Amino acid sequence: MSSSPTTPPSSRTSLMETFLGLLRIRVWRGINLAVRDVRTSDPYIVIKMGKQKLKTRVIKKDVNPEWNEDLTLSVSDPDIPVKLTVYDHDTFSKDDKMGHAEFGIKAFIDALRMDSQGLPSGTIISRVQPCRTNCLSEESCIVWSEGRIVQDMCLRLKNVECGEVEIQLQWIDLPGARGL
Repeated sequence: MSSSPTTPPSSRTSLMETFLGLLRIRVWRGINLAVRDVRTSDPYIVIKMGKQKLKTRVIKKDVNPEWNEDLTLSVSDPDIPVKLTVYDHDTFSKDDKMGHAEFGIKAFIDALRMDSQGLPSGTIISRVQPCRTNCLSEESCIVWSEGRIVQDMCLRLKNVECGEVEIQLQWIDLPGARGL
């Protein structure tokens, strides 16, 4: 009979216990994105948070693409911003940047921590105004909708002549995570 070594209490913390939960980013669509090919572009989006990096599929020849795609990030620190970059896919050369945006999730996390049970669907919990420190092109409402909290955002892309991206934030509680 062999004995297994015991793990010191300080290192027993599982990876799951470092996470608050999962942030699902529904990438709806791009609006009036920049032209990077002859008359159009082949856009896709890369989303980064800390060391995590996810991307959407490429939409061919469309400056108003509709992705309707969900990308999910694990959140351990709500103060880390989410960075979104739009690229034009090129076959024979390096992909061209078509602008970027950055946003924080602190207001969204704060709304999640509130007791929203019993509120009628469609109730606005909080509002985030466009300002110099975010890329919002219009007011973003955090809403209680069908039993969950969601935040719709329209992000104006920076360092590009035109373009916006519409996304929605949703939260997924993760069993075994430390939670909110």
